[in-house]
Amino acid sequence: MSIAAAYRDIRRFLIAVLAVAGLGLAAQAAIAAAPDTGAPAAATQTEAAAADTATTADQAASEGDAAADSEGGYEHLGPEWIKGQPTAFEDNALKSMSFQDQYTDDGQFALGMNNYILVPVIVFISAFVFFLLLVVVVRYRRREGREPSRTTHNTLIEVIWTLVPVLILVVIAVPSITLLARQYKTAPADAITIKATGYQWYWGYTYPDQGGFEVISNMLPKEEALSRGEPAQLAVDNRMVVPVGVPLRIQTFGADVIHSFSVPSLWFKVDAVPGRLNERVLTIQEPGIYYGQCSELCGARHGYMPIAIEAVPMDKWRQWVLSKGGTFEEEGADAAEAPATQAPASATEEGDAEAADPAEAGEAAPAETAA
Repeated sequence: MSIAAAYRDIRRFLIAVLAVAGLGLAAQAAIAAAPDTGAPAAATQTEAAAADTATTADQAASEGDAAADSEGGYEHLGPEWIKGQPTAFEDNALKSMSFQDQYTDDGQFALGMNNYILVPVIVFISAFVFFLLLVVVVRYRRREGREPSRTTHNTLIEVIWTLVPVLILVVIAVPSITLLARQYKTAPADAITIKATGYQWYWGYTYPDQGGFEVISNMLPKEEALSRGEPAQLAVDNRMVVPVGVPLRIQTFGADVIHSFSVPSLWFKVDAVPGRLNERVLTIQEPGIYYGQCSELCGARHGYMPIAIEAVPMDKWRQWVLSKGGTFEEEGADAAEAPATQAPASATEEGDAEAADPAEAGEAAPAETAA
């Protein structure tokens, strides 16, 4: 009788757990489907209001940027190059609850640490605790009348439950400290500097090493983004274009309030604080388009200032820089050397003129001496 009752109670308990898990998944599916109904309409109204209040200067800047791109012959990457973006629950339920695919060395290290260290440890501990709870619930029910052990001051048990958690923490601490050290490495001297400035509510990308030009990036309206084949509320009019496989010194700054420059697929997040310049190195491994968002509550339109990074090969990036009116150090050095090479020729001509007319040379000499 007692064994049958125990099996019955275990079965009921498991059914209840499965029911709760099923309700949780159903609720998550409903939440994931909710933005497709009401949220886009509200977002569209907000975007329309923002478009109505857009200044003529912003429109002129956008037209000028488009003209520069067409004049330079640069073609932006199409939607087939999108790599870093969230996964919808309807597309892949399991992947939507995990990290995005990583395209940096630090990101791959962190993803491996999560998949091969943290998740197994969490699953093992959770399963072990769940098993112990199940044993206690079934074995020491009131109807059974069993008296649990009153063991105290057991040296072996106390040593075990002290050492095991310490060993688990050591196993987790070693890769965690390694990841922290990797994330705070100083950018090399030859890294390309890009300054990301957070405004209310858009981003500005400045390239100080290439002449200091700035690209203003605003979120595209939903209809325009979908017509381009890009995700709504993530697509922008001007992306932050960077070279692939090259260290980038990303500096962040807040022009008004605190923002946060965050791109999950690149394992990158740095706060943009007014009056303070934060810095972190970033090296993207593969060409593609990577999306992020401001991750610090910064006002009414905090959710409408996405980040879009377009990583391209070096030669194509140089083409884009030139199309924006930017320059490179070697070109500036060549321009600076040009007058120096012409100076001796002009000096020779002046010397020849002086030699041809000694009287004028004699008159000019005192003036030069006086000067």
